[in-house]
Amino acid sequence: MSLIDTNAVIRKYLTTASAETNPLIALVGSRIYCPRLDMNAALPAISFFTRGGKSNPHIPDLPIVSVQFDCWALTSGSEMGSIVARNVYRKLYDALQGLQDTTVTIGATTYHIKSAIEEVSGQDLVDDAIPNRFRTITFFEFILR
Repeated sequence: MSLIDTNAVIRKYLTTASAETNPLIALVGSRIYCPRLDMNAALPAISFFTRGGKSNPHIPDLPIVSVQFDCWALTSGSEMGSIVARNVYRKLYDALQGLQDTTVTIGATTYHIKSAIEEVSGQDLVDDAIPNRFRTITFFEFILR
């Protein structure tokens, strides 16, 4: 069994849920980037990457990974970017927290998200180097098969 591309499985899951059942898609659409946000990406958006994890030598096709999600927003008009970034985070949380035994198909291969649990609650960040852009970051642990 070869290693799972955890980023591809997570992105596929996040971009295939319908807007009716996943308000995150209604908010960010297809603007879910891995590993980095495009320089001129429209906001709000999400970027994410697998930052590490652990494996079990006895069950090699069951990785446990830690994923960082950055929820981005822009201050425009009267809309505060920090509030929008936190709202994107809340929608991401709703889409992932407690997720269990979910099937994701990429091409002819079927994968399973066995579990998704938030490791660290959303943290609001402000970076003076990128004015008017705000982000809330969070970390989730995934078990995939």
